Amino acid sequence: MHSDKRLFEFLILEGAQAGLSWITVLKKRAAYRVAFDKFDFNKVATYEEEKIQSLLNNPGIIRNKLKIRAAVKNAHAFIKVREEFGTFNKYIWQFTEHKTIQNSWKTLKDIPANTEISDRMSKDLKKRGFTFVGSTICYAFMQATGMVNDHTLDCHRYNELRG
Repeated sequence: MHSDKRLFEFLILEGAQAGLSWITVLKKRAAYRVAFDKFDFNKVATYEEEKIQSLLNNPGIIRNKLKIRAAVKNAHAFIKVREEFGTFNKYIWQFTEHKTIQNSWKTLKDIPANTEISDRMSKDLKKRGFTFVGSTICYAFMQATGMVNDHTLDCHRYNELRG
């Protein structure tokens, strides 16, 4: 995945998922799209207190004050990264040398929750002002965006994604 808009969407959704099951966020994804202006990071960066309060009262999304405020803060940081690197895509994919990491896990138990790369990514994102970007969240983001192929060897998607 290389679209900045989609990368921002996944960054927001991974942060929202922290401490919850992924299915909870998936069920609310459509409501998130509406609530966060189709994940337009330029619009999200303009959210003021009135909009934040309306999000906190929106039953269609996860109404966690810290996570909602993090989305707005992350939009600001996202824009700064784009100013520095040209695109967020160019910045974020540098952690994997601009290619998908192909793992060879035999079982789901083998898949780590974080890696040295997600540790570095998390540290750098935090340095740049992002929040809700711990190493485990970063690794889930990497999996969701195709930066890492963690399908097990026996999964029908494994070879498909190796291509």
